[in-house]
Amino acid sequence: MTAFDITLYRPQIGQAEIEAVTQVLRSGWLSSGPVTEDFEGRFAAALGVGSAVAVSSGTAALHLAVLGLDLGPGDEVVLPSLNFVSAAATVALSGATPVFADVKGPHDLSIDPEDAARRITPRTRAIVTMHYGGQPADLTALARLARTHGLALIEDCAHAPVTDSAHGMLGTVGDIGCFSFFATKNLAMGEGGMVVARDPAVADRIRRLRSHALTVSAQQRHHGGSSLYDVDTLGLNYRPTEIGCAIGRVQLEALPAGQVRRQEAVALYREQLASLPGITVPYADRPVEESAHHLFVVVLPAGTDRDALQDRLRAARIQSGVHYPPTHLFSAYQRRSRGGPCRLPVTEDVMARQLSLPLHPGIGKDEVRQVVEAVSAAWPETS
Repeated sequence: MTAFDITLYRPQIGQAEIEAVTQVLRSGWLSSGPVTEDFEGRFAAALGVGSAVAVSSGTAALHLAVLGLDLGPGDEVVLPSLNFVSAAATVALSGATPVFADVKGPHDLSIDPEDAARRITPRTRAIVTMHYGGQPADLTALARLARTHGLALIEDCAHAPVTDSAHGMLGTVGDIGCFSFFATKNLAMGEGGMVVARDPAVADRIRRLRSHALTVSAQQRHHGGSSLYDVDTLGLNYRPTEIGCAIGRVQLEALPAGQVRRQEAVALYREQLASLPGITVPYADRPVEESAHHLFVVVLPAGTDRDALQDRLRAARIQSGVHYPPTHLFSAYQRRSRGGPCRLPVTEDVMARQLSLPLHPGIGKDEVRQVVEAVSAAWPETS
């Protein structure tokens, strides 16, 4: 149950997912197995790469990317503060130092390659870019920057599964691509994720680290393999379940149709909101087809009381959100900041005015119009 008639997200779960899960339950094999392998193959084929590693969450994907590149104490990783905290947390927990870079501005909420360049030191080992809301970051500039300094480029594709762009398929342009299949994502498994790596050796290392670096898997033992195994490095249990991957296979097949419905909703939002004075719709200058559109966000005029606007939407039973509170302002990261508080003026300005509006494949034109009407009705009193 929810307090809202129009929610930010709505999982698209139907009979096909229910039947897929039922088949897994009847199979007697619940942890990673043949369904997981098949899902990995289908996802890799959709991206046009040779292999993919399914994992238990998007955070696990990011952590395995860090471990796969052997990042640790003494290393620095440049990444946007404007992201969910998981990217920075996986860097910090590995012993490396997250170094936050600013975003471009209200029209583009992706990491600014020029500011990222200013943050690079002799200790920098990698850059993490996030395709905010499913919108491609400036991979041309970031890849050039990474090559110039000999750095790894990690793409955080939590918002952008199987998304083609002018740079190529997102997640395959950099050295490692990390995907999330959390319950609210475009491809939703409840929990789950995927990792792809350009270097086969890194991909193999990530696959082994996913399961404690065991030399013999549980599935191999189940099918008559040796009961004994070795562990030659430190790994974790980041395996997905067969249940989740069964849902993932169905969701992957349904993804293109869902993307079309997201595009239709975004096009209507852009048209209907254009007349509001002072509003900024990030990425509105880009063709609607060139994004996964995980989020639909707006940037309010300076001085707008965002809390009051959200209260008005809440009263109309419309959910809204903020994506995301900047990571560098969290107390845990302020305490870790060396040389004084980190300041990211563009990120701090934009995120004080950012607002996410409902977007999912099930949202209809009438619901989009209701949201726009509610925002418009609140506008004179909040800006």
